Amino acid sequence: MRGAMNAALKLTDAEREKGLATHSSGNHAQALARAAALLNARSYIVMPRTAPEVKKQGVRKFHGEIFECEPTLQAREDTLASVIEKTGATEIHPFNNYDVIAGQATAALEVFQEFKPDIIVAPVGGGGLLSGTALASKYFSPDTKVIAAEPEGSDDAYRSMLSGKIEPAQSQSIADGLLTSLGDKTFPIIQELVSEIITVSDAEILSSLKLIWENLKVIAEPSCAVVLAAVLRKPEIFKGKQVALILSGGNVDLKKVIGLMHN
Repeated sequence: MRGAMNAALKLTDAEREKGLATHSSGNHAQALARAAALLNARSYIVMPRTAPEVKKQGVRKFHGEIFECEPTLQAREDTLASVIEKTGATEIHPFNNYDVIAGQATAALEVFQEFKPDIIVAPVGGGGLLSGTALASKYFSPDTKVIAAEPEGSDDAYRSMLSGKIEPAQSQSIADGLLTSLGDKTFPIIQELVSEIITVSDAEILSSLKLIWENLKVIAEPSCAVVLAAVLRKPEIFKGKQVALILSGGNVDLKKVIGLMHN
């Protein structure tokens, strides 16, 4: 919500009158639909047909108009271009947008206003939240190390850090909110300011999700649980340290996830 709302607030009245548009698997989609509703604007949301129904319902709840497409980045971008051509709406990209990154940075800023952890861990998909976290750390808590968590089945950020260029994303993980490649705005920030990316398996994500549900009493989605899974994967890094985890995303298909937990 932070990134979408900040970007929406930066638009002119004339831009808002024509509506807001984006492509998203669900979290940014709902955030943008809600931001538009709060600003009395229309929203046009391109979503892959495979996106969880709970996320589509969330968009509809805020009166967003959904345009479904095939679950590929090319299909999402092509469909969005067509929607913008027809409506004149302004695109607010889910992560490759500096106003979105600045809005996402406020999550880490609020952590730093309370205490200065040794390490802060954020999930990474397209890199908007991670970029914002890294920038907030640089300016408000420069001694804090920034670590990212990513699913093994879509480890493009990890591979991008190794190769020095943006690598294509895969789509083989239950963490459906993180199946996106980095952008040309997010990658340079991450490359410079993030010290490590820890990848985790779907089994580890589900185990961490269960721990969050049972102990924190927080409804988190798999994409959110990657941060705890990363800590549990490499406990030696975090032992004896003050650690902050950014839990982002509670749009979970309970039937699907609980079924996987029982398998």
